[in-house]
Amino acid sequence: MLIGIPPILGPELLATLRAMGHGDEIAIVDGNYPAAGHARRLIRADGHGINAIVDAVLQVLPVDDFVPEALFRSSVGGDPSRSAPVHDELAAVCAGRAPGFRLVALAGPEFYDRVKAAHAVVATSEPRLHANMIIRKGVIRPPQESGT
Repeated sequence: MLIGIPPILGPELLATLRAMGHGDEIAIVDGNYPAAGHARRLIRADGHGINAIVDAVLQVLPVDDFVPEALFRSSVGGDPSRSAPVHDELAAVCAGRAPGFRLVALAGPEFYDRVKAAHAVVATSEPRLHANMIIRKGVIRPPQESGT
């Protein structure tokens, strides 16, 4: 256990988040997602739902503000105009932890391609369908130097 680090973030996930660079993406997916086949690096988060993992990740991972969109979700039936209640919940978590960023829906093939290119995939035990999202890592800026 560490002070200030959500205990749901295990050593493998913490190491992966730390190793990611600016612009790298991490996918957090539901229990039905074909994570093993799509992941370059697979991290298991068995026993946890997506909202808890996303909330914990966003407590330690900066979101990329160099691009217009950095938070993405899957869509119902591959149609970005359709959503499920879990998407509203994810949007609420993102609004609380990453204010100013909107959760963008992607079409099925676009979402799958982005997951396959992601730095890592976190496979949760989330039972709800279409409960998948991607976070693009930003930077932590140095503190302003005083007197300049």
